[in-house]
Amino acid sequence: MFGAASRAEEPRPNILWITCEDMSPNLGCYGDAQARTPVLDAFAREGVRYTRAFATAPVCSPVRSCLITGAYATALGTENLRSLFPIPAAFHGFPSYLRRAGYYCSNNVKTDYNTSEEPRLIRESWDDCSATAHWRNRPPGRPFFSVFNLMTTHQSRTCVWPFEQFEAMIREELKPEERADPARLRLPPFYPDTPLVRRTWARYYDCITAMDKQVGRLLKQLEEDGLADDTIVFFYSDHGMGMPRGKRTLYDTGLRVPLIIRFPERFRALAPADPGETTGRLVSFVDFAPTVLRLAGAPAPPQMQGTAFLGLQAGPPRSYIYGARDRVDEAYDLSRAVRDDRYLYIRNFMPHLSWNQPEGYSDQAGMRRQITRLAREGKLNAAQLGYAGPRKPIEELYDTRSDPWQIHNLAGDARYRAVLERLRRELRRWILRTRDLGFLPEWERRRRMGGRTPYELARDPAAYPLGEILEAAELVGRTEALSRQAALLRHPDAAARYWAAVGLHAAGPLARAARGALRRALTDPCANVRIEAAAALAGLEESPEAIEVLRRELRSRELDAALHAARQLQFLGPKAAPALADIRAVYAEALRREKEAPHYLFLQFSLKPLLEQLKAAPAAQ
Repeated sequence: MFGAASRAEEPRPNILWITCEDMSPNLGCYGDAQARTPVLDAFAREGVRYTRAFATAPVCSPVRSCLITGAYATALGTENLRSLFPIPAAFHGFPSYLRRAGYYCSNNVKTDYNTSEEPRLIRESWDDCSATAHWRNRPPGRPFFSVFNLMTTHQSRTCVWPFEQFEAMIREELKPEERADPARLRLPPFYPDTPLVRRTWARYYDCITAMDKQVGRLLKQLEEDGLADDTIVFFYSDHGMGMPRGKRTLYDTGLRVPLIIRFPERFRALAPADPGETTGRLVSFVDFAPTVLRLAGAPAPPQMQGTAFLGLQAGPPRSYIYGARDRVDEAYDLSRAVRDDRYLYIRNFMPHLSWNQPEGYSDQAGMRRQITRLAREGKLNAAQLGYAGPRKPIEELYDTRSDPWQIHNLAGDARYRAVLERLRRELRRWILRTRDLGFLPEWERRRRMGGRTPYELARDPAAYPLGEILEAAELVGRTEALSRQAALLRHPDAAARYWAAVGLHAAGPLARAARGALRRALTDPCANVRIEAAAALAGLEESPEAIEVLRRELRSRELDAALHAARQLQFLGPKAAPALADIRAVYAEALRREKEAPHYLFLQFSLKPLLEQLKAAPAAQ
C-alpha cells in the first residue's frame, strides 16, 4: 500500500462515478437514434466510449457486491438477491484503500452490497454515505472519489410504477417536445407490437432523457467548482435495461452496459484512446475496483479477481467476460454465461423455468403481464417466445455481430460446434476456478458453514466437492440421464442429490419411471432435496405425501426452506389446495413480519398469487 507522502510530488486525479440504474446502451452516442441524450453524447465526444462493457449479473445487489469488493458475487456467496451471507474480514470495500491513501470518499447514496457485512463495508469505505454526500464536503486539498447513483432509469420508473405516478415524476423533468412518441419508436423483435408495449417502451426512453439532464447538472457542478481539469469521470449503468427480457436475463440486454470515461488533459496518458474515440476492449465490473486503485496509484489486493483496464499498469486485455443469474426475490433460477468479443454462450441449469417465470415485483408491470397473457394465448412469434415461452434451452449460443438481439440460437448448428465446445469448456473452467457457490442451495450452505463464510466453505474441497456437484447439475435437462439422476438421489453429498432431484423435476412426465426414487427422497436429510423431490412427484401424480412435505417445509422456521417450498407450491397451482390452511397462515405471518427479513416479502410474492389462483381469501391480518 502506498502512503500519501510517497506520492506527494505526483498529481493524483479526483475520480467521479456517475451511475444510473437498469439501462442498456440506449444513448445517442451508442448509435441509438431514438435516444435524446445531448449531455451524454457531448460527454462521449470528450471521453472514451467502451463498446464491450458488461455487468457480472443482470440484477443490482450481486452487481454491487462485486463492484465494492472486486470479487465475483458467485465466489463470495452473495449471488442470490438479498441473501445476506457474511464475507471474510479480508474483503474490504475498495474505497477503504483510497481513504488510507488520503482520498476523501463519498457515496450518494445507494449501497445494496448484498451481505450481512454491509455495515462494515459502508463504515470502512465512505467518509460520507448519505443523500447529501458530495465532493464539496471534503477537507481542503484532499483528492476525492465520489459516487452519485441516479435512480431515474430504474425498473420501478420505467415499467412498474402506475402510469400516473410515472407521469407525475417525468413532468418535472421533461418538456412535451422532449418526450418520446410511442408511435414512432422501433420495437426490439422480442416484443409484441401493442399500444401498451409501445407506451412502456417510450416511457423507458423518457426516463433516459430525464437521467441525461441529471448527469448534466453534476457535470456543471464539477465545472463550477473548477475541478473538471483534475477529475477522471466515469459514467455507466449497473446492468442492462429494467424492461422485460433485459434485467434478470443473461443476454446483452441484461448484462451489456454503457461505459464512458472522460480524462482531463493532465491525465490523458492514462486513457486508452483519444477523446471521442471508442475501444472494443472487453471490460467486466469485476475489473472496476482494481482499475480505480491503479488510477490512484494503489496496488490491488490479491483477493480481487479482476484486472485493471486503465492506467500505466493496466493488465492484459480480457478474452472473456462472465455473467451469472441466480435467485431474484422469490424467483429461483441458475444460469451462467461466458462471452468473448463475438459469441455469447449461456448454460441454463434450470431449463424447465421460463426467463419470464412469475415474479411478484416485475409482474406489477402491465407490459409484462400482457406478454405473459399473449404467450399463454399462443399469440407470440418464435423470437418473442424465446423470452416468454414456458422453458429455456439447456444451451444458448449467439453470434452477437450478425444477431445483436440474440434471437437465433446456434447451439444446435453443427457449423458452430467448435465455438460451442470452446465456450462450454471456458465457462466450466471459470465455475471451477472461482469456486462458484451457486450450485450449493442456500439452506444447505448455511448448514455446512459451521462458523465459516461461504467463501471459506467453498475453498474446502471436502465440504464443497464442486466438481461432483457440477457433474450432477450438468445432467439437468438431459433426457438420456434420467436413470443416472435416479441413482444420484443416493449420492453422499446433499448438493449432488439436490441437482438430481432438480433434473427429475425438470423432466416432467418423462420422470415417471423414477417415482420410487422420488418417494424415497421425500425423507432426505436435506430440505432442498425433499422439496424438489416433492414438487417433481406432485407434478407427476396425485401425491398426498408430497404435498405434506411441501406443507411442512412451508411452515419451517428456516426461511430459505420455507421460500423454496412456497415457490414450488405456487407452480403446482390447484394441486396445492390440500395445503391451503398453511398457505393462508404463512402468508398472514409474512405480512406481519415483512420488515424483519427480505424473505417475508418474497413469501408474499409467491403465496399471494397462489391464493388468488386457489380463489381463497388470505387469513385475516
